[in-house]
Amino acid sequence: MASVGGSEKEENIQVVVRCRPFSMSEHKANSYPVVECEHARKEVTVCTGGVTGKRSRKTYTFDMVFGAQAKQIDVYRSVVCPILDEVLMGYNCTVLAYGQTGTGKTFTMEGERSPNEEYTWEEDSLAGVIPRTLHQIFEKLAKNGTEFSVKVSLLEIYNEELFDLLNPSSDVGERLQMFDDPRNKRGVIIKGLEEVTVHNKDEVYQILERRAAKRTIAATMLNQYSSRSHSVFAVTLHMKETTADGEELVKFGKLNLVDLAGSENIGRSGAVNRRACEAGNINQSLLTLGRVITALVERTPHIPYRESKLTRILQDSLGGHTKTCIIATVSPASINLEETLSTLEYAHRAKNIMNKPEVNQKLSKKALIKEYTEEIERLKRDLAAAREKNVYISLENYDILHGKLTAQEEQIAEYSDKIAAMEEELKRVTELFTVQKSDREKCQTNLQVREKELEDTQKHLETTNVRLAEDVASTLETTEEKLHGTATKLLSTVKETTQDVSGLHAKLECKKVVEQHNAEAQKTFTEHMDTLFKEIKKSCKENYWEQQMMLDSYTHSLGDLLSDISSAFQATAAAIVETFSCLKERVSTEVSVVSEKILKQESLTSENKNDLQKLIEEHASGLNRALSTLSPMLKFVMDRNHQLQDNMKKLSSVAEKMMRYKEEMTAFFQDHTLALRKLQEDSSRMFSQLQHDCESLQKEVEFVTVEQKKCMAKFTVSLQEQLSLLDQETDQKLSGISENDGQLKKSINAVQKT
Repeated sequence: MASVGGSEKEENIQVVVRCRPFSMSEHKANSYPVVECEHARKEVTVCTGGVTGKRSRKTYTFDMVFGAQAKQIDVYRSVVCPILDEVLMGYNCTVLAYGQTGTGKTFTMEGERSPNEEYTWEEDSLAGVIPRTLHQIFEKLAKNGTEFSVKVSLLEIYNEELFDLLNPSSDVGERLQMFDDPRNKRGVIIKGLEEVTVHNKDEVYQILERRAAKRTIAATMLNQYSSRSHSVFAVTLHMKETTADGEELVKFGKLNLVDLAGSENIGRSGAVNRRACEAGNINQSLLTLGRVITALVERTPHIPYRESKLTRILQDSLGGHTKTCIIATVSPASINLEETLSTLEYAHRAKNIMNKPEVNQKLSKKALIKEYTEEIERLKRDLAAAREKNVYISLENYDILHGKLTAQEEQIAEYSDKIAAMEEELKRVTELFTVQKSDREKCQTNLQVREKELEDTQKHLETTNVRLAEDVASTLETTEEKLHGTATKLLSTVKETTQDVSGLHAKLECKKVVEQHNAEAQKTFTEHMDTLFKEIKKSCKENYWEQQMMLDSYTHSLGDLLSDISSAFQATAAAIVETFSCLKERVSTEVSVVSEKILKQESLTSENKNDLQKLIEEHASGLNRALSTLSPMLKFVMDRNHQLQDNMKKLSSVAEKMMRYKEEMTAFFQDHTLALRKLQEDSSRMFSQLQHDCESLQKEVEFVTVEQKKCMAKFTVSLQEQLSLLDQETDQKLSGISENDGQLKKSINAVQKT
């Protein structure tokens, strides 16, 4: 069967384990259970070591696990139903039953037929995989409403020979021939294998009955009806499909249901004579199957498919393009512990095989007709060859066999040449052996002569060994003393280092405490300075307003005083001016009066001049008295003026002092503000300096730690160098002793040879 080209995703072979219930023979043998199945965890645990001895447990993990209580329908639904869906999609699939005789392989694959024939595949509790599969195939294909055909074939492999169990001929012993499939490199063609078309489930049971009647069975110590052969039940499906273009295609899939023979050893089965030969052939095919599985798991370049017909038929199912499932059946009884472990190991190893399933290529109607035509022509050629009586195969098949025979003859000739070469090599080795034998006799003679010398040398060797032991002991003692001194220095250095590390830790702890105290002091100082700054600012503000109010009051008082003095001075000046004005008018009036009188009396005589003189004098004296009267007033005014000027000077000085005081207060506030700012800057700078000091201290601590580590590393290196030097000295001394010993042995050997 050709497959669709292109690589598919690799997948592991599915491995399922089924454990059957205890049998009557196992109960009679007082056997105890050694197998535990965990369906949920997909694990099988085997207990070894007996009941009273120390028991050990070995656990295997598989894809699915079924215990003794599992039913046929449970196994079918979980294992075969998904595989049947793959077959209907066009895949080739294989279900393989493997296990010891009597563990339920045939019951799992075939089951038993219930008395009521009306049971469906879901209701029949005893039906196995084969009848249920055919029942469900008919149901699904009939439900889809497509045209289909179902063909089955039944092949038996007995004593490494192929037999067709569905051949209607009564000659059951007719052997079939197997050839390579030219269309599929991994496939085979069984010449003469009968394919029967089935239409319903009743025909399936008829086929199984025919199979049971022809299959080779025999009674053994493990099973009354033990299968002595391998059985391959093949189901081929052809399904018609119509594409969107109206083209008719044929999709096909194939399902191989394989029931292997028992895997027990010959001694356990009690087989003798013919049965022992059968068991040997069965084990030979199963061993080949095991080697194939091992080669596939280990990915060796050569896979021994051709060493057994069973593995040749199953080649595409193991490492090929087929979806494969292995059902391993085991017994829970302790008497079958060895076979159970072997089966589980076999199945667990097979779980690692990788297959590449591929969908079969769909054939068109023309291609299918062409294939059938070629098959008919091939059968006609075989029939014509059979009618000639002297040839029983077609000419093409004869040519193929003749080519194989020629290749085998060439291989035989090559092997003959190899045998001749090996015989010559054997002759040469025999001659060499004869020569060596004579030399050996001579050596034995010389050996007897040298035995006495060997005894003397042995005594000398014993003396030398005693001296050597004494030298070694003294050397070891000296080395131990040096090592003890070095260890003492090392311990003292480690102690000092520990003290340094303790001091460093104490310093770090002190640094941590100082940092914590500095942080608290910084916090307290910050809070105190904030409060103090607020109080100083408040006090300065109050003093500023008080001084401002006092300065304003002084300014108002001085202004009022100046205004009063100015008004008084103005009034005094006005009075003086008015007085001088009155006086001036009065003097002017009197002078004018006197002048007029003088003018009127110009004609007076000289006698009257005296009177005039007197009058002037009188007026002058009166004027003087007026002036004398006015003089104190002028003096008072002048004094008041001087006093006013002094007061003005004093007020000016007071005003200047007030202005200076105001300037000093302003400067004081400015200086105070600058001082506060400077104090804040100093505080910030102090805290930054403190933080910088802390960081410097941290860096210093880290530097000290790094330096200490470097010192420790240097000390360790130096100590290792010293120890290596001591080891080298010791090795040199021991090598010297060994050389002396070797020289002594050489001298002994020389003595023996002479």
